[in-house]
Amino acid sequence: MAEKEKKEKKPGFFARIGQKFKNLKSESKKITWASKKATFKSFLVVVVGVIAIALVIGIVDLGLMSLFNLLAKYIDFGI
Repeated sequence: MAEKEKKEKKPGFFARIGQKFKNLKSESKKITWASKKATFKSFLVVVVGVIAIALVIGIVDLGLMSLFNLLAKYIDFGI
């Protein structure tokens, strides 16, 4: 005759939540933060990159706008 296998009892809701917080605390101790110098360098790279991209987009927009205005002078749209 086969014996009934005992199921392992699942920990309660609050025990699982408590374990999650313990894991969170231990993982948060492993975090290493960048130095102020490295953070400032990264910040400058981002700012310079954003300004460069904004300038490129602005120049392209200005050029296309000028081109369309020039074409609009010579083309009668019948409006």
